[in-house]
Amino acid sequence: MTATTRSRLSAALPAGLVVRRLGGTLGLLVVLSVAVFALLQAAPGDPAQTLLGPRSATPEALAAVRARHHLDSPMAVQYWYWLSDAVRLDLGTSIRTGESVVAALGDRLLLTGQLVGLGFAVALLLGIPLGVLAGLRNRRVTDRAVQSLGVVALSTPAFAGGLVLIYVFSLMLGWFPAYGPGEGAGTDRLTHLVLPALALGLAVTAVLLKLTRAAVIRELGREHVTFARARGVRERDILLRYVLRGTVVPVLTGIGLILAYLLAGTVMVEQVFALPGLGSLLVDSVTFRDVPVVQAEALLIAALVCLANLVTDLVQPLLDPQLRSAPAAGPPSAAKASASALPSGAREEGNA
Repeated sequence: MTATTRSRLSAALPAGLVVRRLGGTLGLLVVLSVAVFALLQAAPGDPAQTLLGPRSATPEALAAVRARHHLDSPMAVQYWYWLSDAVRLDLGTSIRTGESVVAALGDRLLLTGQLVGLGFAVALLLGIPLGVLAGLRNRRVTDRAVQSLGVVALSTPAFAGGLVLIYVFSLMLGWFPAYGPGEGAGTDRLTHLVLPALALGLAVTAVLLKLTRAAVIRELGREHVTFARARGVRERDILLRYVLRGTVVPVLTGIGLILAYLLAGTVMVEQVFALPGLGSLLVDSVTFRDVPVVQAEALLIAALVCLANLVTDLVQPLLDPQLRSAPAAGPPSAAKASASALPSGAREEGNA
């Protein structure tokens, strides 16, 4: 990284902004960890009996479990011990299988990550182009047709869409496997994940479509676009240089929310397609009251969602100079204010 690149990056992302965002994310994670721990501790039943599972619950065994997990201590002390172990990546042992919770999560994290990545790609490849098309054809037949398809996709649950995809593309056409993760991480795995990714991605495509359409319509009505048209700039250049550039920040904000929804949607999709990922592990752990796994996975999902939002917050100032922090100054003049509202390309043409 050259000195010029570092200086531009530090100007776009001041150290104070990064520290504030990191501090807010860490604080949110602490609050979420407290909520997860408290909710699971408040669940009905004896925690010691739950940790013992189906084994015989003799008084000696219950006393040993309570002493080992500090269940006789106040809840604040129990939380401190649990958080201290979690920071060291010691998340305990699964009640159901007896293996390390970290190992259980690690074995399934790759599959869920691949599924979420493919579902995210489906949402991007469908939602953004259709949203741009609907925005350019605002209030026309194409716009209404695209929005109708989006409403259908949004109102269809992921598990219902998955069943339809299995019936059409697996049973009727025989193009893709109906269930299972496949073998290895190559073509066979990709073939098995096509239908689950479609079922997962279609559920959030409509959200990205709506955000993109609204952003395109708003940018088309701005003054710098009208000014560019009056100067005879081609519509293609207006779309690429002005309209699409102006839609990056609002669409990027929606992408952070979509990633959170994709992580939550994997629970039902993995159940429908019999995929051994984090979603199916969470369902099995809740069914068998495997408290250590449920706690660890809830904290992991919360951390991934917070990380996605953190990356979104830090990328926005790099794309939009108006979001960068600047020292306080007096009120700008009307000419300067109107010029600052224009993209850099429009200001250069106006100066020319």
